[in-house]
Amino acid sequence: MSPSLIHAIPLSGQVINLCAAIMLLLGFAMLSQRRVLTLINLFMLQGLVLFVSTLIVALTTDQSHLLWSAGLTLILKVFALPYILHRLIRRLSVKWDIETLLNIPTIMLIGIALVVIAFNVAQPISQLSGTITRATIGIALACVLLAFLMMITRSKAVPQVIAFLAMENALFFAATSATYGMPMVVELGIALDVMVGMVILGVFFFQIREQFDSLDIRHMERMKDE
Repeated sequence: MSPSLIHAIPLSGQVINLCAAIMLLLGFAMLSQRRVLTLINLFMLQGLVLFVSTLIVALTTDQSHLLWSAGLTLILKVFALPYILHRLIRRLSVKWDIETLLNIPTIMLIGIALVVIAFNVAQPISQLSGTITRATIGIALACVLLAFLMMITRSKAVPQVIAFLAMENALFFAATSATYGMPMVVELGIALDVMVGMVILGVFFFQIREQFDSLDIRHMERMKDE
């Protein structure tokens, strides 16, 4: 390892920790958000922070495959998916606020409890990890749990999909934190799956809207009960 790289690690580690903290704050912001447009913009910001973090890890550790991962993250999470989501809500004329199954203060308290659990669970793993991002493993796991909480506490289809995409962001951040990412073939496969999934979900949204004149999935549950 070159001397310049050794001197660069402390600064890069601090920037990565800052990105992790911003990821956690964005997770709480998405968890408390009631507007669909703002939720999409927060998802875009989360993708941008993930891109910056991945790029810094790639440049600091000389992991060339992470450069491709950072590029895919920028194209897919910052530009393509937010653009598709914006077009979908315009076509669907989605103007409602996000409905939650619990009130926001209760959801935030549950989120704080999940963060505490995530840090306790990740502490032994962080001690075993030898990566420069080992300090962010707890935050990465907390972001995964917050995204999962957001997904199960929303009653509309669009916010649930955004929560699922946010969970995928958090899982990728966790993989980068723990092992410097996944093999390139796996990352390309995941990117393709996400794009195909968005197309299928777009068709699914229109079918729900045509059938029930609403995107509330509780209509489907009532039909199943009947």
